[in-house]
Amino acid sequence: MGQRTPLYDLHLALGAKTVDFGGWDMPLHYGSQVEEHHQVRSDCGVFDVSHMTVIDIDGRAATPWLQQLLANDVARLDSPGKALYSPLLNHAGGVIDDLIVYRTEDGYRLVTNAATRASVLSWLTTRSAGFEVGVDERSDLAILAIQGPHAREKVAALVSASRAALIRELRPFEGMAEGDWFIARTGYTGEDGLEIILPGHQAPAFFNDLVGAGIAPSGLGARDTLRLEAGMNLYGQDIDENHTPLTSNLGWSIAWEPAERDFIGRTALQDEIKSGVKEKLVGLVLEERGVLRAHQVVRVAGIGEGEITSGSFSPTLSKSIALARVPMATGDRAEVEIRGKWYPVRVVKPTFVRHGKILI
Repeated sequence: MGQRTPLYDLHLALGAKTVDFGGWDMPLHYGSQVEEHHQVRSDCGVFDVSHMTVIDIDGRAATPWLQQLLANDVARLDSPGKALYSPLLNHAGGVIDDLIVYRTEDGYRLVTNAATRASVLSWLTTRSAGFEVGVDERSDLAILAIQGPHAREKVAALVSASRAALIRELRPFEGMAEGDWFIARTGYTGEDGLEIILPGHQAPAFFNDLVGAGIAPSGLGARDTLRLEAGMNLYGQDIDENHTPLTSNLGWSIAWEPAERDFIGRTALQDEIKSGVKEKLVGLVLEERGVLRAHQVVRVAGIGEGEITSGSFSPTLSKSIALARVPMATGDRAEVEIRGKWYPVRVVKPTFVRHGKILI
């Protein structure tokens, strides 16, 4: 038996098929993964993502400490409510985790992946020695992600006037506390929406309210195809400690200025740039029948080989798509080996769908 969120019994009551995900028993779908996917793209759905880790950082040295730890620069968060995405790197430039950091009234709030909980907490705790910082894992909290073009208006109709006002005021990539809730406008689906971090004991009732209002319960299956269409990396597949942001389509998340900010991994990344980045993460589209899957070999004529990191059938495109790490010189065509046969694929920018629009 794996770990369970406060919503586990409710998932079972709603007919969820559960699977192990990073040591957690989580809903894969509630009947139809494809229907849940389309519901989020066209209207909205709610995901239980309480398996993710919430860590509050406070103390007088919180800002310089995080500036040393993160590839992105928290000094860019010039007021409470602002948020940014950042890799957390090891000394070789590999990605320990990718996370979202929010500026709060008291310091910072990090939201990290479920599978990296132990390694991230160990890394942060070890490196807090000698700094006046507090590292507080908030295991008392749950997280609900309500995603889709109608998510904010539907949630605003269910909550108090003050929370509804905050939902309407939030800009993309902002998050603010309202009472004992923390409401953010970020997401992992390529659609607009909200993440609501709230006390765990309040989560089942609020989840019920959302479902009762016609917001479809949605599982990890739809979450995966939605994020793949949006070109968002999944930790452990598209990014890991053996690959740097420069080979993972995450160069934009590195803050190189100010030049004197010597964050962990900076020297390794600079050395990689000097020697020439050898690989890149691209999108693949299979124009023929078949399904692209992780670990399938990608062959680029006259250049070399790569590998699919994530692949699936795209419900929005009605085609198989993938993310793949390939040689830097790869152009717009390649081949993928599927069951011993080679199939042509189109190489595209690794963003297929955003805000309901097909981009390839």
